Amino acid sequence: MTARIYVDNAATSWPKPLAVYDAVDHFQRELGAPAGRGAYREAIEVGRLVAETRRQLALLLGGVAAERVIFTFNGTDSLNLAIHGSLRPGDHVVTSVVEHNSVLRPLRQLEQSGAIEVSRVACDRVGLVDPDDLRRAIRSQTRMIALTHASNVTGTIQPAAAVGKLAAQHGLLFLLDAAQTLGHVPVDVEALGVHLLAAPGHKALMGPLGSGLLYVAPGVEGQLQPVRQGGTGTQSESDTQPQSLPDKYEAGNHNVPAIVGLGAAVRELRELGVEAVEAQTRRLLSHLQDGLKAIPGVTLHGPLDAQRQAAIQSLAVSGYDPQEVASMLDTAYSIQTRAGLHCAPLVHQTLGTHSQGGSLRLSLGPFNTAEQINIVIRAIGEVAASAPVG
Repeated sequence: MTARIYVDNAATSWPKPLAVYDAVDHFQRELGAPAGRGAYREAIEVGRLVAETRRQLALLLGGVAAERVIFTFNGTDSLNLAIHGSLRPGDHVVTSVVEHNSVLRPLRQLEQSGAIEVSRVACDRVGLVDPDDLRRAIRSQTRMIALTHASNVTGTIQPAAAVGKLAAQHGLLFLLDAAQTLGHVPVDVEALGVHLLAAPGHKALMGPLGSGLLYVAPGVEGQLQPVRQGGTGTQSESDTQPQSLPDKYEAGNHNVPAIVGLGAAVRELRELGVEAVEAQTRRLLSHLQDGLKAIPGVTLHGPLDAQRQAAIQSLAVSGYDPQEVASMLDTAYSIQTRAGLHCAPLVHQTLGTHSQGGSLRLSLGPFNTAEQINIVIRAIGEVAASAPVG
């Protein structure tokens, strides 16, 4: 059987570091206790591991206070907490057409209910949003700017620092969706002026599925209401939700297997260095782009500049729809990609790919190799050469 070549890391990273598998297995076999719910040895150890994961993530975000890292179940959960927890009737939100449905849909739901108004700013042909366009969309009722850090379709990295300054100038909340960057690109939330940062634990952070985080900047917790209430293991004498961080937002049992796995992943990531991961994946992306550019019938979307992108490249092959190409690559070459609209329909409208069923997306991770990239380039070249004529 041909070795599996996985280039779908924007959906979820694979493989995970060996330490992740070991940490999850150790929890399941040896600990098996909830976090913050017991005083016996295993429960205390689980509490320590959860706290250590929180600390590691806080360091990764630029050395913020650990209690400002809220555990969620995925990036969508984080974004829903940020959006539903902070917006009030009459608010206006400025966002972009580049966003994932995890931002677009919560905002649309609130808009359709009549609670808020939303302005969706256009991007250019490579998926880049101009901060001046965001500025022009601001109104007196604007409460938030919500922006992805990097497009999950084109990989285009957005000017987050400039948007952070814009938000500060107008007294707005700045919500950054770091699903495609945290772990692949250095992120300092204070330097970027971010008030709320949402990310899954299972993508560039290389943790298990079922893990996510929301960073809450100092002072923002007064504006951010929890979206669920319940047991926290603290202040159990009261039937009201604790107001201290992180308990205010962490009702119910944690997904501890995912969190301890995430902790192991982030420790390895910090030891390796995010900068080293960024450099490696950008070298691979540049190599991929150079090879694909030379193939007749292949159209590449995005900046085509690895220094301006997350490790994502979308493309089209003339004569085939994206799903056909993905199926051929999987069946004939064991190359695993993702085809379609990638839960980001508005950016495909800008790219002109919506009516074609979206694009084929290749997304790289730190476990990909140059040899694998060579195989991917050859395979796509063979698929393109086999395209029906006329």
